[in-house]
Amino acid sequence: MKSIRMKMKIIRTIPTLFLGLLMVLLTSTTPWAIGSAVAATDNNSIKMAHFEASLNDKVSLQHGAKLFVNYCLSCHSAKYMRYNRMAKDLEIPTDLVEKHMMFTTDKIGDPMQTTMPAEYAKQWFGVTPPDLSLVGRLRGPEWLYNYFRTFYLDENSPSGWNNMVYENVAMPHAMHELQGQQRAIFKTVIDADGNETKVLDRFETVTLGKMTVEEYDHAIRDLTNFLVYVGEPAKMSRINYGIWVMMFFALLIMLTYLLKKEYWRDIH
Repeated sequence: MKSIRMKMKIIRTIPTLFLGLLMVLLTSTTPWAIGSAVAATDNNSIKMAHFEASLNDKVSLQHGAKLFVNYCLSCHSAKYMRYNRMAKDLEIPTDLVEKHMMFTTDKIGDPMQTTMPAEYAKQWFGVTPPDLSLVGRLRGPEWLYNYFRTFYLDENSPSGWNNMVYENVAMPHAMHELQGQQRAIFKTVIDADGNETKVLDRFETVTLGKMTVEEYDHAIRDLTNFLVYVGEPAKMSRINYGIWVMMFFALLIMLTYLLKKEYWRDIH
């Protein structure tokens, strides 16, 4: 009888353990929602537009890689990402990467390094442009998406540009030829305590770019997706593994429940 009671006690705890583990997995950050719940800004006068990255959209990631090489890599490196890894993950033919996305001195196995000397960059911009390998994880996709969209002309800035998400940023607007030039129009808001705050009212177009507003927003979505991918390339495979792991646990719980019923039938 003692061994039977012990067996019953063990059987009762098995489903509880697996159900508890399943609840932990379900209540943790899901792999499908790759977005930041809260995206902190350096300027609280702008409402952040919601954005969630999608690592399943290979076309978006490929276009984002093209934009990064054309508009970012001249100043910023992504030294933890290699060209051959990017080509494999994003399904870009190696010959296209070598012909259109690499400097002539680079090899396919090299990391994505800028050719701009750091000392010259510091002289020109006042600060060395940071490596962007981990910016997707550091800032979050929502921050990046809004940052790229909110550059505006500022005659008081050394570069002639400012940004609503990152106030007094040293970086000029590298993609102004695509977006065009815009001016920020501010308004003053008075709170209940009588404190005045200057907030963004709207952007006013100064010159048009090569893209429409919708086309530029789409391009920025692609660039942000790519930077999120660069921050953690293994996430693409981890998402696929996570789905299979969840299916395995669901099957295991079902089998454990059937096993429990079988043991209880013998006991009774």
